[in-house]
Amino acid sequence: MKDNNFQDKIVIITGASSGIGRVTAIEMAKRGAHVALAARRQNLLEEVAAEIRAVGQEALVLPTDVTDISQIERLVSEVVNHWGRVDILVSNAGQYIRAPIEKLTIETVQHSMAVNYFAGVNAIIAVLPHMRAQKSGHIVVVTSMDGKIGLPPDAPYVSAKFALTGFASVLRQELQGTGIYVSNIIPGRTETPMIDELRVPWISAKISSESVARAIMRAIRKRQAEVIIPYRGVLLYYLYVLSPRASDWVSRRFKLDGWGMGS
Repeated sequence: MKDNNFQDKIVIITGASSGIGRVTAIEMAKRGAHVALAARRQNLLEEVAAEIRAVGQEALVLPTDVTDISQIERLVSEVVNHWGRVDILVSNAGQYIRAPIEKLTIETVQHSMAVNYFAGVNAIIAVLPHMRAQKSGHIVVVTSMDGKIGLPPDAPYVSAKFALTGFASVLRQELQGTGIYVSNIIPGRTETPMIDELRVPWISAKISSESVARAIMRAIRKRQAEVIIPYRGVLLYYLYVLSPRASDWVSRRFKLDGWGMGS
């Protein structure tokens, strides 16, 4: 399936070993992209790479700890050395870290910021000089509805996602007119291994990784600035904007924080 938005494009995806990252990598490859796969677990990355090669596209397996800036820089350097450029970055790596604030330690907050904020920032800063030089590129930042509306007991995760959402907003504005586009994808709870154990109410049912991957690719095609999915997330966000207390009531009434997952 040819798609001029992805045909022969060079893509880096962090968090590519499972969930949203895995599905996005495979779907982009089906549309003609060559993909660099970054995550910690090499065996899972090799499985994704095999699926990409099966559809006739190149895949680079680059085991990477996204909290280590030197490994992020090496990731980008290896991609540029191999293909000569980076067309698309999908900054997707993350870890769901939750704890009630009264039981929170600074180490927990620092760890969440490292994996859910600085990992994304470091990847963006590493690819920017290359995109600047070629005067083109697209940076996709996958955050979360937790980066728009905080739910207890998610303070460590919420803090990092709010920070990354804000960073993406400023980045988009600063890159206006450079040929580099920025899209912030803001999904609700998603069917990924990261939250397998979390149970959620029907009003906040998990969405599929496939639906998020489609949103990512649509955002690239249409150069969308910010995408909240599913639509009920948009409604909840606007309720929060109009009345935070009403939004708090809805969260408590329908137990949007979920259950069945240890804090």
